[in-house]
Amino acid sequence: MDNGTPNLIVETIAVGPLGANCYILGCPEDKVAVVIDPGGEPEKIIRRLKERGLTPIMVVNTHGHVDHTAGNGPIKEHYDLPIAIHEGDAGFMISAFNLGLSQVYGVPRPVAADKTLKDGEVIQLCRHHSLRIIHTPGHSRGGICLLSGDILFTGDTLFANSIGRSDLPGGSSEELLRSIKERLLPLGDNIRIFPGHGPGSTIKEERLHNPFLT
Repeated sequence: MDNGTPNLIVETIAVGPLGANCYILGCPEDKVAVVIDPGGEPEKIIRRLKERGLTPIMVVNTHGHVDHTAGNGPIKEHYDLPIAIHEGDAGFMISAFNLGLSQVYGVPRPVAADKTLKDGEVIQLCRHHSLRIIHTPGHSRGGICLLSGDILFTGDTLFANSIGRSDLPGGSSEELLRSIKERLLPLGDNIRIFPGHGPGSTIKEERLHNPFLT
């Protein structure tokens, strides 16, 4: 699915046994991209990048769960690029919990991150586009959302008509709701959200109709 604007490509690719959304955020002017949450089927992601004529400069994980990180290794190897994740989830990415899940789902075992991210940090995609890191703990300690203009990649923090689960290691329902209400909703009703699973939405739609927030 292509949700692009005239100056930015945002492509959604459902990958892995849990159908996680991997996003290609591409700058056609400079022919570069960031890959967000490659949770499996790396060959599909690499093929789409080539079809688009885009070279990825970084893999960014919104959190460390294996259904969002399983494709990191093959993409890193193919393009020789860094993998980035919030410092709160860097160790969790290669934890026994994730290694066990990789065996259950039959996906490549996660690899360690090369770069740790902090709240407020900016990743420069190209000359005219960047991504700002918003730390949103609750689904995991190091969960983040990524803001570029009016586009917000929410990982497993906020979904269309739902929110992330908080019963996994490092999760907290109180933190999750606080992250959404204090860090995401104030970004404004015009913000379009691209979640880690399922269809997209807007901040306005979730503020008015999400049963977990109203």
